[in-house]
Amino acid sequence: MFRATVLTLYPDMFPGPLGTSLAGRALERGAWSLEARNIRDVATDRHRTVDDTPAGGGAGMVLKPDIVAAAIDAAAPESDTRPRLLMSPRGKPLEQARVRELAAGDGALILCGRFEGVDERVIEARGLEEVSIGDYVLSGGELAAMVLIDAVVRLLPGVMGNAESGETESFETGLLEHPHYTRPQEWEGRTIPEILLSGDHGRIAKWRHERAEELTRARRPDLWDAYCATPREKTKP
Repeated sequence: MFRATVLTLYPDMFPGPLGTSLAGRALERGAWSLEARNIRDVATDRHRTVDDTPAGGGAGMVLKPDIVAAAIDAAAPESDTRPRLLMSPRGKPLEQARVRELAAGDGALILCGRFEGVDERVIEARGLEEVSIGDYVLSGGELAAMVLIDAVVRLLPGVMGNAESGETESFETGLLEHPHYTRPQEWEGRTIPEILLSGDHGRIAKWRHERAEELTRARRPDLWDAYCATPREKTKP
């Protein structure tokens, strides 16, 4: 079972959106588990201090290495082999390939940063893998952790009702997903492409693949370049 342990200053934010829809139903039936632990619980002073001013000066505060390390050690002893992730804007961008790797494992320990960040020494000492969900800055890592967990949970066995729907989504084949249509056949003068009504599944698959290529080439040149560098037999239907 995939076990997500989240270290945060705001445990009440969880499960949040993860308690609804696919992830929430899977959580209720025990397909995965979620534990949100308050970092302040390991603080030893009467003010439950978790941060201090930056060495060398500057604005903001930094999460203390001794406090973060104690929180990690309490949540995941050395025998716990789950990846240790730190949600950070300077981390490696989260990609679907990494999501699949995490979904195939036992879970993850996820540290949610706050303030100016986390003392570099604990990142090194506890082997934290920094992960980013985009080139922007949030108030903390909690929302980013939810994004990561949601992306992973939906890939767990039995979570999605139709496994095929996951196989054809954006990024799974190296391409953005093709356009979708449904009834009514005509809406505000716009009609469903005739080929999708033909019943010819081979032609439909070819049309969808071509539209996916067009969208990727136009909207994500970086993905298109990577796709073109991949042996075509692996990506074409």
